Amino acid sequence: VQLQASGGGLVQAGGSLRLSCAASGRTLRMYDMAWVRRAPGKERELIAAIRWGGGSSYYSDSVKGRFTISRDDTKKTADLQMNSLEPADTAVYYCAATPQTVAFTNTRLYKYWGQGTLVTVSS
Repeated sequence: VQLQASGGGLVQAGGSLRLSCAASGRTLRMYDMAWVRRAPGKERELIAAIRWGGGSSYYSDSVKGRFTISRDDTKKTADLQMNSLEPADTAVYYCAATPQTVAFTNTRLYKYWGQGTLVTVSS
């Protein structure tokens, strides 16, 4: 599975961006998907994840209520809608995928990673 993240860019605080993760290769239907970010000087942070089938999702406290993860298994994509962006959201955002796992919020279990897309939020 190869993942390609896109949609990053420069946006003013309060604005919105939509990130998309496109997969090539096998279907993602039985894969858990996640978005992880790394801000300058900070540890990697899991911000959103969605279980295969879309029945369960997870959001970190830092983005809950502002970001929404979704998936379209027909298109083999997983998107992250980001609203009310803040300068603290500035980071490189990575999408990740792994065959269904019992702990879809554990990023150490994710086998496939995209190359990252930079989001910069200006104040």
